[in-house]
Amino acid sequence: MMKQMRENTKWIMLITALAFVALMVFEWGMDMSGQSAGAITGGELGSVNGAPITYAEFSEVYRNLYEQRQQEGGTINTAENRQLEDQAWDQLVMDRLIEQELRRRGLGVTDMEIRQAARFAPPPEFYEYDLFQTDGQFDPEKYYAFLSSSSADPQLLRGLESYYRRILPRSKLFQQIGAATVITDGELWRLYQERNETVSVRYIGLDPRSLIDDASVTVSDREIAAYYNEHRNDFERPARAEVRVVAIDKDPTPADTAASLERARSIRQEILEGADFGEVAARDSEDPGSAGRGGALGRVQRGVNQLVAAFEDAVWAAPIGEVTEPVQTEFGYHLILVTERTEDEAEVSHILVPVERTIESEDEMLARVDSLEAMVERMSLDAAAQAIGLAVRTTELNPLLPTLPGIGEVDEGVEWVFEDGPVVGEVGPVFENPRRYYVLELLDREDARPLTLDEARNSIRTILMTERKRERTRDIGRQVVDRLESGASLEEAAASAALAVRDAGPFTRLDFVPGLGAANPAIGAAFGLEVGETSGLIETPDAYYILRVTDRTEADREAWESQREQQRQQVVASLQNQRLTEFLDALRDAADVEDNRDEVLQPGDEAAIPAS
Repeated sequence: MMKQMRENTKWIMLITALAFVALMVFEWGMDMSGQSAGAITGGELGSVNGAPITYAEFSEVYRNLYEQRQQEGGTINTAENRQLEDQAWDQLVMDRLIEQELRRRGLGVTDMEIRQAARFAPPPEFYEYDLFQTDGQFDPEKYYAFLSSSSADPQLLRGLESYYRRILPRSKLFQQIGAATVITDGELWRLYQERNETVSVRYIGLDPRSLIDDASVTVSDREIAAYYNEHRNDFERPARAEVRVVAIDKDPTPADTAASLERARSIRQEILEGADFGEVAARDSEDPGSAGRGGALGRVQRGVNQLVAAFEDAVWAAPIGEVTEPVQTEFGYHLILVTERTEDEAEVSHILVPVERTIESEDEMLARVDSLEAMVERMSLDAAAQAIGLAVRTTELNPLLPTLPGIGEVDEGVEWVFEDGPVVGEVGPVFENPRRYYVLELLDREDARPLTLDEARNSIRTILMTERKRERTRDIGRQVVDRLESGASLEEAAASAALAVRDAGPFTRLDFVPGLGAANPAIGAAFGLEVGETSGLIETPDAYYILRVTDRTEADREAWESQREQQRQQVVASLQNQRLTEFLDALRDAADVEDNRDEVLQPGDEAAIPAS
């Protein structure tokens, strides 16, 4: 068996490579029945490079997404429906583009390839079928027996064939896109060095903002006017809008927190009455990393930031072998079981009950969202908010900073205000971000325009003052360097300019270093100096530095070689994924996509959700 598996490694690798591709785009709109979105016909919603996208196939893909969202729990409101419709459309567009690219490259699949792939790389869902399980694990022998059995379900076999007939050409496309992805040993060694080579330094930092007092720098009105005339195009007032906004929080309520605590207590009581901790954890824990292992976290160490503080305190206070009372952390409530413990280590399992909205609370929240959406279509925002008990705030919206205090990200709202062209007084639809649902009413809007000299005056004064501060700081830094070159110590040279000597490190090229920053000339210079060597004056965007390297740890070449191939696989996979993303983006950018959904789908049309 192992010999046969080795001989067919290419098929295993072929399907393994699809894990990323299938999740990303290639299985959109398709299931194990083998039917792809493009197999359904009907009225046209649009086209991709002349290939039509039909209403019926759009409805089918939308329905699949709709049912998936329903399985996640909760009611789907109008705003979420719009998101699902856009997602279905995007999936169909990408599916068309990939099919066209496959035809352009002449990529297909043979019957032999299908047989080999089916034998050695089952579809992911097959690993969960009871038919192929032995003691809870996928059993290849049962799967092979199924494939060769005369009693195998013909419909399932046809679906399996259709699956590979569709998926294998896509894997070939993926391989072609990533085939030229090669990374040399030299590049791998450089990446390893960046993460593992360290230096420590003593340094003098010269920050113009603190080193030069504002009062010592003068800028005349004539200089400001001259700068304005020379850089007039650099000064523009961005578009702005004044809006009213109301929001409905998605965060759990105090009642939800109490319900989660009660659920945790109920689970604990079940265990106290004899239920197996591991079985209950597998069933009820919401920690995906440990639930499948019966809640086991393994051995954890004390005081090394492995655990949240409250959790760690409970671990070292809990009686051995007893389930704790619910312990609250930022992740929810934990039931903790410690089976072994020393002064520094403990064997720990837990069950996580997150604090989240109950079904009733979620339904109540979504009902308020739907009520708000219905009301703003027939009354003012103030009236709608008052009817359902929401506070209305007036604030300013800037397209360059698409956030609002107390609301968070408002990208959809910014797009509506500044791109969709609502009139003053118009109320928008319900938008959402990860934390809230929100509605905007447009009160006023101004387009971007050039700033006048008076409006730009303060900004120009700051620019000119900063330039002069940097010039004077640079002069001070050069004087310090001259003292060092004359034989002064680092401390003596710093003291001559009333500056301090500070220490930093050890740090790598990729670290953010307090006082020095990250990925700037000062960090680069530190790795270019030998131990004991002192730099000249180094300029960065924010400050000037003089460095002396005090210690250096070289990357371990032998350790690198021991993990080189694993590193190569990781780096190549990352580069291939990046290349695939860029390729798909380029396909989409170059495509002629005609989207007629706004004309074909009328507002409120529910036909996109066909009956099951």
